[in-house]
Amino acid sequence: MTEVSAGLGTGRASVSAVLDFAWTGGEFTATEVMAGTSMTRSTAIDAIDTLVSAQVLRELPNARAAGSYRSGRPARRFVLAPDLGVVIGVDAGDTHLTVTVADVLDRTLVHHRTALDPTQSGRARRDTILGQMARALEEADAVRDDILAICVGVAAPVDRDGMSPPHPDGFWERTNPGLAAALSDWARVVEIKNDAQLAAIAEGSSGAAVGCRDYVALLASERFGGGVVVDGHVLHGAHGGVGEGVVFDHIIGVGSAVGLRYALQDQVRAAVESGEIAHDTAIGRLADAEQVDPRVVLMAAASGDADALLAAARVGETLARVVGVLGSMYDPARVVVCGAVAESIEPVLAAAREVLPAQLHLPAPEILASTLGAEVVSIGAVTTARRAARERAVPLLAERRLAALA
Repeated sequence: MTEVSAGLGTGRASVSAVLDFAWTGGEFTATEVMAGTSMTRSTAIDAIDTLVSAQVLRELPNARAAGSYRSGRPARRFVLAPDLGVVIGVDAGDTHLTVTVADVLDRTLVHHRTALDPTQSGRARRDTILGQMARALEEADAVRDDILAICVGVAAPVDRDGMSPPHPDGFWERTNPGLAAALSDWARVVEIKNDAQLAAIAEGSSGAAVGCRDYVALLASERFGGGVVVDGHVLHGAHGGVGEGVVFDHIIGVGSAVGLRYALQDQVRAAVESGEIAHDTAIGRLADAEQVDPRVVLMAAASGDADALLAAARVGETLARVVGVLGSMYDPARVVVCGAVAESIEPVLAAAREVLPAQLHLPAPEILASTLGAEVVSIGAVTTARRAARERAVPLLAERRLAALA
């Protein structure tokens, strides 16, 4: 239950209960609050009126005034105030930046996805992120005082204070260049999170893991990284490193944390070099390109192209080893392959499913492709920001407004 603290007196629990009810109740009446919270009528009405005074709830025109009520005394109707503020979700990947400004319930106000220069310095990257956030906020016709919560996903482990540990090559420090401190005066609540953990939150709230209590969201396009959920809880670790992909550098048959798009490229080139794929075929000619487009290979595999199916099967073997390690470590019921590559990854997943049972002693987890595409981390960031607004920022806002009225 959300806690609206100190300043609300003896009605704190009832006000918190009504506020919790309001987040999912849409338009509601005091009678519906009573049924949903087991409050007495007088307690429910007092708590509702308190939140109306704080401008957290809004009383709607009664049914008679709206022309939909014919006789008797119409019930008072309430709704969570639509102008409480906004939240911002950010996916700050290595090569892309997505900024979303949304309301606290279900409406997206602004959504932008742009390319990032992976060679940027940490300072330049921080300035780019803050600049894009400021522009998105302005486009949403909002100001900083309107921001209730911010969540930023980064391609690095992140501790509970929003800091990333040092990386041997400085990658994590550049990916998360002091964002917690830089955003500390932007909003009431600021959270910096690992991108795979946010992917897991997205899959659990609106993706392939809805209703599942044990799963891994495997970001797999650029590099492997897992967001791990066990018994319904997202695992974190002392430094936010649960699911970090460097372990795959040391797994025989994987050998690297680089993701599936590069694995497909490597397998196509290796098969052409060995003569298993002729150089003058549609797939063979791709080996001459600076980069092999994984979508071309996967679409050809889905159409039955033998060369593409060969490459997909080899990558499937690699993926099975990755999932086998995750299965042995965390015992998930599902592994959801996430990221832009997920849209066309089914030929690889089909191959992985064939060999996965031999990779572990436990029952093999189900391997699924995410339906959330390249936006999975962004969706998780917005979901997390909304949750932070509900649980922390809005109760604090109500408390301050009521204190000002006292």
